Parts: sequence; C-alpha cells; structure tokens
Amino acid sequence: MEKPHKNLDAWKLGVEVVRRVYELTAGFPKREDFVLTAQLRRSAVSIPSNVAEGAGRRTNKEFINFLHIAQGSLSELDTQLDIALELGYLSREDRVAVDDLLTRLDQVITGLIRSLKKPPNPP
Repeated sequence: MEKPHKNLDAWKLGVEVVRRVYELTAGFPKREDFVLTAQLRRSAVSIPSNVAEGAGRRTNKEFINFLHIAQGSLSELDTQLDIALELGYLSREDRVAVDDLLTRLDQVITGLIRSLKKPPNPP
C-alpha cells in the first residue's frame, strides 16, 4: 500500500531511528527485555507511527497535533537513551551517533510543522 506519508522525510528518518534503536537495544541485558528495551522500542516506533497517522488526517491542524505527539515521543526516547547510557548499556559513541540522528529528525519535524502552519499562497 503506497501512502503519501512514505514520501515524507520525517517518516523516513523516523523509521531509521526505529532501526537504530532496535540495533542498539539488541545487546541490552535480557532482564531489560520487558522494561527499558521495550520502552525504548515503543517510544521509537511511536515517532514514525504518529507522522503516518497525522498525514492520514483531514486537516493540517490534526496533522500538526500528531507531529507534536511524535516530538513528545522523540523527547521520551532521548531521556530513555540517557538512562541506558547511565546504566552502562550504551556506549558514549553510540549515544552521540543516535543523538545526531534524533536532532536531525526533530529539525525535520519542526520544519514540517512550520510548513503546515503557513497559509496557502493565493493563486
């Protein structure tokens, strides 16, 4: 099924974040499978999911609301990655690398929100 959200950079980067989080958490201790690992993965999956859901809504206002929810999930993920670093589950290098990706994604989502808030150009 080809949907318009799949053409959005915010969605593509969101899926890349999910892939990266799954790679990083694969090496976490087994005891974290139903705690921090699961929470990190849920937060990551929530980002492109909300971009997709928002893109499927009827109005820009609704779309923007879902983009804000995606940014909230991004902040949640950022905090959980800090916790993983503090617990020694994540190397400083991996944390910096994923942080660069999160920063890019946040910038793209912010740009998309701005573009959706602009009034259409008159013909």
